[in-house]
Amino acid sequence: MAARAFGVIAGELLQFRFGHRVQNQADGSTRSAKISRSGCFAPVTMVECRRCAERTDALRRRGEVDVAHPAFDPINIGTLTLRNRIIKTATYEGMVVDGLPSDVLVRHHSELARGGVAMTTVAYCAVSDEGRTFRNQMVMRESTVGPLRLLTRAVHAEGGRAMLQLAHSGGFSKNEELRPKGPLGPSLAFNAYGAFKGMPVTRPMTKSDIDRTVEDFRRAAARAFDAGFDAVEVHLGHGYLLSQFLSPALNRRSDEYGGPLENRLRFPLEVIAAVRRKLGAEVPVFAKLNLDDGIRRGLHVEEAVRCAQALEGAGISAIVLSGGLVSRSAFFLMRGDRPLRSMIEVEENPFQKIAMAAFGPLLVRRERFEPLFFLPMAKRVREAVSCPLVYLGGATSLDHLATVRAEGFELIAMGRALLHDPFLVEKYRRGEARESGCTPCNLCVVEMDRPGGVLCAQQPAQLARRTREVAEGRHLRPPG
Repeated sequence: MAARAFGVIAGELLQFRFGHRVQNQADGSTRSAKISRSGCFAPVTMVECRRCAERTDALRRRGEVDVAHPAFDPINIGTLTLRNRIIKTATYEGMVVDGLPSDVLVRHHSELARGGVAMTTVAYCAVSDEGRTFRNQMVMRESTVGPLRLLTRAVHAEGGRAMLQLAHSGGFSKNEELRPKGPLGPSLAFNAYGAFKGMPVTRPMTKSDIDRTVEDFRRAAARAFDAGFDAVEVHLGHGYLLSQFLSPALNRRSDEYGGPLENRLRFPLEVIAAVRRKLGAEVPVFAKLNLDDGIRRGLHVEEAVRCAQALEGAGISAIVLSGGLVSRSAFFLMRGDRPLRSMIEVEENPFQKIAMAAFGPLLVRRERFEPLFFLPMAKRVREAVSCPLVYLGGATSLDHLATVRAEGFELIAMGRALLHDPFLVEKYRRGEARESGCTPCNLCVVEMDRPGGVLCAQQPAQLARRTREVAEGRHLRPPG
C-alpha cells in the first residue's frame, strides 16, 4: 500500500515537472502513459516523449498547426498519429453498391481529408452478411479489401487518416436475405424495422451464435488493416447488436449475457478482447458507446460510466461518446428539426410510408438542438476514465472546440457540420471561419437514401455535383 501511494505521489510530481503522467506497471516499473504537450498516449520512454514534442514543433514550424487553438495540436494514440484533434464521425453515406464501396464513397472521404480533418470514419461496415440492416450495405468480405484499399490510399494522399466502423445489426434489420427465419438479437422481440419485409420477429442468439459473431468481428478488424485503415471503431451504440446487449430495455436474457451490467457487457468485451488479440496492444481500436439510449429503462449515463471503465480495462484505445437508438430514439443524437415529410417521401415500401405518415408524428420525438448537448453527460465519463475520449454532439464552432478540449477531451468528432462544408476544418485553421453554417434541419438524414448518397440539402453545389455523378453512373461504379 505504501509503495502504491509513493508511486501515485511520484507520478503527480513528474506530471507537474514534465507535463507527463506516470502509471505504475505490474512489475513495479514506471513509464509515461500520457504526454500532455505532444499528445502521445502510447506507453513510451521519456526519450520517445521528447521525440513526439520535436515532431509537434516541426509541424508548427511548417505552418501546419495553428498554435493559438488546442484543436490543432497533433496527437498520438498507439500507432496512430493525427495532425489535429478533429475527426469526421461515422454518418451513413449511402454510397455502396452490391456490398462494395463505390467511386463516390472514395471521393467523399478523400474530400474530407483534403478539407483538414485528422481522420475520417467510414460508416457501418457489417462484419458478416447477417449483420447488415438492409441488403445493399457494405459487408467486410475478402472482396471488399481491394476497393477499400483504394479509399484509404486516397485519404492518405490528402494527409488524413481513415477509420472503419465495424458493426452488426442484430435484431434491427430489414435485410430480406434473412427470411424466413429473421434476424438475431439478445432476446425474442418484435422487429418493427423488418415487419413490412416479412421479418417481424427477432430471435434470441445462442452461445454458438455469439461465438461466431465474435469471430466475425475479429476477422473483419484484421481485414480492415489489410485494406490500409489506420484504426477501427467497434460499434457499441445506437441500438445495433452490441448496443442491444448493453441496453436493459432490449436485453432480457437470464443467462450469463443478461441481467446485471457485468453480464450485459460480456459479449461486447469478448469482441474487444478478440480484436485486441488479433491486432496487438498498440493498434488503434476505438469503441462507440452510448451515453444514454434516450428511452425509458434503457442504458443511462450511470451505467455508461461503468461501461467506459470496463472498456478502458479491456485496453480500448479511445471511446467515442454518443447516444440514442436508431430504432426508437434516433433524434436523441440528431438534435434539431424532424423532417418527417421528406423521410416519408424517400421511403420505398408503401406500407412503411403509410405507417410513417400515420404514426411518425407520435413515435418520432422532437429533440431540441443545443450546442454541446452531450457535454454534461460526457464529463461524467471524463471524470471516471483516463483513456482518450472523443466528444461528439453539437460542437460546431471554434469556441465549442476550445471548450471541449478545455474539459479534457482529447478528440472532437463532427458530423453534420462537415457534411455542410467538408472544408470547414481547413477554414478554421486558416482563420477563414469561426463557426459552421449548418442549421440542424436534418435533411441530410433524408439525402442518405437518395441515389448518390448523403450531402447537405442546403448546398446547391453539392446537389448539382450529385446529379452529375448519378448521371455518369459513378454511384454505381467501383473505385479505380
